[in-house]
Amino acid sequence: MTNVRANPGDRPEPGRVRLLDDQGIFQLMRTARRIAVVGASSNPARPSYGVFRTLIAAGYDCVPVNPHETEIAGVRAVATLTEAAAGGRIDIVDVFRRAELTEEIARDAVAVGARALWLQLGVVNWESARIAAEGGLAVVMDRCTAIELRRLPRA
Repeated sequence: MTNVRANPGDRPEPGRVRLLDDQGIFQLMRTARRIAVVGASSNPARPSYGVFRTLIAAGYDCVPVNPHETEIAGVRAVATLTEAAAGGRIDIVDVFRRAELTEEIARDAVAVGARALWLQLGVVNWESARIAAEGGLAVVMDRCTAIELRRLPRA
C-alpha cells in the first residue's frame, strides 16, 4: 500500500477506517499491559530494538515476534502471534514491518483477539486497518509507541 502520512482522527474515506486520535491512543496505552512487537530485532541499531526496550522499561509485558530471532533484550522471541497469545491476551500488536506485509499480521491480530493493531511510524496500509477494524480492533498507523509513551499525559 502507500506510505502517505495517516493523520489520527482522519475522516474515513471510502474503504478507510477511523484511526485512534490522541485521547484514544493515550487511553489505549494507559490500559495496555501486554504488547507483541512484530519485527522486533536484537540489533541495537534497529528502531524496533530501541522501542522494545523503551516499552519494557515503561513496565509493559512485551513479547518479541520474529521467526529469525531467539531472544531480544533478554526476552525469548516467538515466531508468530499465535505463539505470543499462548502466554496471555495481547493488548497491542505493534508492527515493525513493511506496509505490504501487514495485512496478514492484521488478520492474525484479529484471530488471536488482540485489542489494537499499531502500525509503526512510516507504515500505512488502509486494507490492514480495515481488516483490524472490522475484527473489532482499535487501529493506529504511522505513529511510534515510544514517542506516544513520552507524550502520555501524567496522571
